[in-house]
Amino acid sequence: MKKQLQFFRTGHLHVCFALALLFALAGCGQRPAATTFVFPTPTPTPIGYLSGPPTPGGVWTRAIAANPTSFNPILAADNASTAVHAMLYPSLVRPDPITGQPGAAGAMAERWEISEEGRVWTFYLRPGVTWSDGEAVDANDFRFTYEAIRAAGADSPYIRLAEPIEAIESVNPLTVRVRLSEPRCDVLSLLRVPWLPSHRFAEDFSDLTTNFFNQSPDVSAGPFIFQGYIPNDSVVLRRNARYWQGAPLIERMVFRILPNPDERLRLLLADAIDETVLTPDQLLNLLDAPQIKVASGPLDAYDFVAINLANPAAPQRGLREDGALLFQDPHPVLGDPLVRKAMAHAIDVRGIVAAVYLNQAYPLAANVLPIVPWAFDPTLEPAAYNPDLARSILENNGWIDLNRDGVREKGIRTLRLNLIYVEDNPSYQRIAQTVRDQLNAVGFDIRLQPLQVTSFTRQLLGQRFDLALTGWKDIGTDPDDHELWMAEMDRPGSGFNFVSYQNPRIEALLREGLTMPGCQPQDRAPIYREIQQILHNDLPYIFLAGIIQNIGYSSRWAEINPGPWDFYHNVHAWYRLP
Repeated sequence: MKKQLQFFRTGHLHVCFALALLFALAGCGQRPAATTFVFPTPTPTPIGYLSGPPTPGGVWTRAIAANPTSFNPILAADNASTAVHAMLYPSLVRPDPITGQPGAAGAMAERWEISEEGRVWTFYLRPGVTWSDGEAVDANDFRFTYEAIRAAGADSPYIRLAEPIEAIESVNPLTVRVRLSEPRCDVLSLLRVPWLPSHRFAEDFSDLTTNFFNQSPDVSAGPFIFQGYIPNDSVVLRRNARYWQGAPLIERMVFRILPNPDERLRLLLADAIDETVLTPDQLLNLLDAPQIKVASGPLDAYDFVAINLANPAAPQRGLREDGALLFQDPHPVLGDPLVRKAMAHAIDVRGIVAAVYLNQAYPLAANVLPIVPWAFDPTLEPAAYNPDLARSILENNGWIDLNRDGVREKGIRTLRLNLIYVEDNPSYQRIAQTVRDQLNAVGFDIRLQPLQVTSFTRQLLGQRFDLALTGWKDIGTDPDDHELWMAEMDRPGSGFNFVSYQNPRIEALLREGLTMPGCQPQDRAPIYREIQQILHNDLPYIFLAGIIQNIGYSSRWAEINPGPWDFYHNVHAWYRLP
């Protein structure tokens, strides 16, 4: 699982879900409500709409917010780079565009087998697929890609995905065998990295970071081929006539580099670009724009307030050197579960969804998103907003405002806490102010501490904080998130269990879910639902919300059939209407 901290909310980032499983092909004048979203199955324009077959040609222009950092798919994971990678390189498996389940459609693996003990996965590859120079795409490319990730080490953002792999064997050109260090049911999520053309790199990986291919890839096995790149202006791709699903009808795909979301909207309305991600407030500008369609749907990410359960004055690892659990000195305030419960009732999550996310959001109750429906627990609800109940919980637990200064005390302790967040995120600033005001209204003294990204990351991972407003993105299609909750991941300075959460039951469930024989979703589902219930009660995070991503695109094109996990899954079939 490749998790990333979410710091910024721009037109190209974040999040989320809808309570229905289908992606909306919504009318431009419609705005989804805060808690109930109805996403009808998109109906692509049928080819019969034309008097004859569609004519190839035309340029599809997409807006991206920044320059790509590398065209080598194992060296970059930023949004701009991965958008280009997806058009150029094959992968072993791809998520179903609607359900997110990793599958064979549109990918290199036609089928696979799992050994009885769960450590060996054998994949049978699709025959007849070639790179644009005529070389076969085969098992050696897959093996080379993951061995290259290991060789790149810290230079690859995907190194965590390669760590559980013990060995990869190219049995023959169309069969690859993956041996794991231990059984894992999230294997298909680990094996989603786009493939490198092995024949374009040195076998010993010596040119992995210096090969000119990284700036100008000369072969492709995706629907498009790289044509050119002008920094701060555009990336241009052209149709791949050898693409195994059929040459795209689109002649060229152009990525316009447009950092300003207002400029992106202006160009979309002027027919100068065909697609951009919209901010929630921009939807109002499309009420009278029939030439623009809006696909509204979820991303796999969420926002939360992290609660440090341990003493921030003395961070320590979750495990001793011998692997035994190391008792954590509890946070003097937040180590009390009743304080955390009071906080949850004091924060109006639904109000934040309406005021900050402009109703392009959903309140979140736990760690699994509803776009992973087989694992999601629909019975859980966020804590009800009830300031009076929050005050009662605190008073009954001995937190009293004795000196009438508005801040509750218990002995020598006070409810005085710092809340850190990234200063360059306007949405986070508004959320932080709201959280502060609502907690202060029930007797806390929350002090905001906006920080630059580097300082925020240092304090967060270093566990030198009380409360932190942040988020996770790129969570993936598998519900396993042991990186967040296992004591072994409580490593000040680097581990993702930066809240120092310890719960033996959670650890046992995570191990069981990850190593379930056969890895069938119906067998794993009860495990992840129990995990959600425990986290909902323990409150290591106050889960807030995710947003609905809105993609505005031109109505001049047909056969566009987006899904929440993949907008471009059938891009080779898109064509421009006459």
